Amino acid sequence: MPDFLRVELQSVGTPAVVLARLVGAMLLGAVVAWIYRSTRPASDTSSSLSITLVLLSILIAMVTQVIGDNVARAFSLVGALSIVRFRTVVRDTVDTAFVIFAVAVGMAVGASHPSVAVSGIVVVGLAAWVMTRRRELGGASADYVVEVRFGLGHDVERVLAPALDAHAGRRQLMSIATARQGMAIEVRYRIELTSERSAGELVKAINLVEGVQNVSLSRVVADD
Repeated sequence: MPDFLRVELQSVGTPAVVLARLVGAMLLGAVVAWIYRSTRPASDTSSSLSITLVLLSILIAMVTQVIGDNVARAFSLVGALSIVRFRTVVRDTVDTAFVIFAVAVGMAVGASHPSVAVSGIVVVGLAAWVMTRRRELGGASADYVVEVRFGLGHDVERVLAPALDAHAGRRQLMSIATARQGMAIEVRYRIELTSERSAGELVKAINLVEGVQNVSLSRVVADD
């Protein structure tokens, strides 16, 4: 076996040092999770992913200390970890970025470079906050489909116009049809919300309109 594969694991320090690194990884991982939940829309965040980010930071810090400079041990760990499969599909590329963020923080702490982890948290957190503010201030918009069911005898466009005008930047009628064997009318609009916070307010406003039996709002997938 080549000599470079026989390198022994260098001392990672006393148990107290190892524990301090893992606790530091946990705290910084919690900061990563907080940034994730603070800069992402509530509808797009996942509590399980937040927990994963914290645990991932700790685990990567452990793995980094175990591997050290031993190439053979690194290959062995890669083979062992390849058994693991993530059953949950990451819904957004931004979520993937936060997973990589947690991995990088864990590696930095495990390799005794906490300053890299802290600096990364500051810069990534600032970038995420700036992008969030840009979206909230109108830099980005989101398309939704709102479905409303009315009882017969109502002028759909007239009664819905005030609520839609107040909370949607634009709207487009997609379909109108009868429901419940002709006893109700269902309409579907594609609308643009400049702020995702107004989604709940729009649903409340439409629900208060006389004659409305049901209202639902769903976000349009980007690939649609």
